Amino acid sequence: MLLKYQGKFKCILVDEYQDTNFSQYVIIKQLAARFQNICVVGDDAQSIYAFRGANIQNILNFERDYPDLKTYKLEQNYRSTKVIVEAANHIIANNKDQFKKLVFTENDEGSKIKVMNANTDSEEGQKVANSIFAAKNNHQYFNRDFAILYRTNAQSRSMEEALRRLNIPYRIYGGISFYQRKEIKDILGYFRLTINSNDDASLSRIINYPLRGIGQSTVDKINVAAAEHDISMFTVCENLKDFNLGINAGIAGKIGEFVTKIKSYSLQLGTKDAYDLGNHIAVNSGLVKELYSDKTPEGVSRYENIQELLNGLKDFVEHERTPQENELNDLIKESLAIEGDTLFEQNKELRTLDEFMQEITLLTDRDTEDDDEREADKVTMMTIHAAKGLEFKNVYIVGLEENLFPSQLALNSRTELEEERRLFYVAVTRAEIQCTLSYANTRYRYGNLIYCEASRFIDEIDEKFLEYEVVSGAKAFNDNVFEKMRNSFFDTPSKELPTKGSSFKEIKKGIDFTPPKKLISVNARLGNVNTGKPIDLALNKDLKLGDVILHEKFGKGSVQGLEGNWPETKAIIQFEKFGQKSLLLKYAKLQKE
Repeated sequence: MLLKYQGKFKCILVDEYQDTNFSQYVIIKQLAARFQNICVVGDDAQSIYAFRGANIQNILNFERDYPDLKTYKLEQNYRSTKVIVEAANHIIANNKDQFKKLVFTENDEGSKIKVMNANTDSEEGQKVANSIFAAKNNHQYFNRDFAILYRTNAQSRSMEEALRRLNIPYRIYGGISFYQRKEIKDILGYFRLTINSNDDASLSRIINYPLRGIGQSTVDKINVAAAEHDISMFTVCENLKDFNLGINAGIAGKIGEFVTKIKSYSLQLGTKDAYDLGNHIAVNSGLVKELYSDKTPEGVSRYENIQELLNGLKDFVEHERTPQENELNDLIKESLAIEGDTLFEQNKELRTLDEFMQEITLLTDRDTEDDDEREADKVTMMTIHAAKGLEFKNVYIVGLEENLFPSQLALNSRTELEEERRLFYVAVTRAEIQCTLSYANTRYRYGNLIYCEASRFIDEIDEKFLEYEVVSGAKAFNDNVFEKMRNSFFDTPSKELPTKGSSFKEIKKGIDFTPPKKLISVNARLGNVNTGKPIDLALNKDLKLGDVILHEKFGKGSVQGLEGNWPETKAIIQFEKFGQKSLLLKYAKLQKE
């Protein structure tokens, strides 16, 4: 059999040979053993897939396997500037396991590699977004001319939020937006249901996740009952005994436990800040345990995403509201005519979970755009592994900190560290014109503030190729972006523009500002359901046979029959457009005509 296939494949060509695994190496070697007409193409400096089984030794030992080989070094780079190419040479020269070669280019000298330092990962995101904003205005670049590369998917959160705030469109290459990832949607479902128990979509998503034995057929029954009585699914879950759903006692008990859990979270909205409550929900709901127990690469990534969301919550509560945010809260309260709102007053100094959800809801509204709109001109965001083979005019490599890049998991051996260095080499050489490196002094991990050290990889680049920023992050963001944003937001030159430092009310007066959506206070959203009080609809108690009624959803109808004693009375109603329905009167919200 081997002779058959050796005769069939007399000449063999293998591309990307540095990414082959052991099995592929053995198969190729056996096939080529008869004629030894084999050609492989690869770059040992771009071997970055060891986690998938790739073995760099396959290409490094090729000469040993075929002593009579001829080697052709393709050393000219046609993509990048001289500065980028020479800096990359300095980086990879630190690896012991490699083919010696000197890559060169005949392109222009180019700008130095910029190095940005931020105090926090959130500020890092602001600086990157600010830099993109400025470069677009100064050099007439398109959004598609920029790429943001990071070591792990979880790092995308702070970058996404910063880009959204400046209205810079982006796409996640080889992945999905942070707030659209399943595990993030799951925990946000818990947050939304905690804040607003009438959120049926969130309840349907999380009532059986993590698994608690509540099947889809049970959820469907609850949904049907809620639709027929025009009430929320949570109200049905609270009052299962009032509905003949055919649910056994065991499942009813599990639903009751779920309801109690959500109510307990809601009661803490006014006493805990966003991080404390969010972390409590993540742990108490079982989400953290569920994801932590999955040790697959995908499971580890999902767990990291949950931790990154909690890091975002911690960062959110650690920063005081800006004067503009305080003004906005006052305007919301005024617009809703909230008087004696003890929960609001109690939480005036707390940054609560509902406030965090308001912020990310405003930031993520663009996720509902049509695919055609969203796939136009946008900044590319991706992990460095996904960037291999691609190129961009401007590349930002973020999170360049020890234990993040290089990864803490790669510091156990020289081999692992060298792969991390090759990964950095790949990232730098994605840039055609400008490469920017950034790192943060502090970063939240597992809810704790960690002090970070700049990556050793930055030190491995000759200083003559680097340009460190001089202006502080806060000044750069406030002075440059605020001025440019306000100029772009007001297209009527005759209007008096607000100045930096203007209060929210002054800005509102000057530009006739209207908040993008009506925000509702915690108390208004909780309604009667979260307080545990039954809905008082005793007006339906005196309904009689033949009465003509109006229903908000089903319209006009007449009472055909009444069953049971109040408050469990059910009415059989014949609606003109929706046919006959059986409604529990205390929830039916009927009006006599």
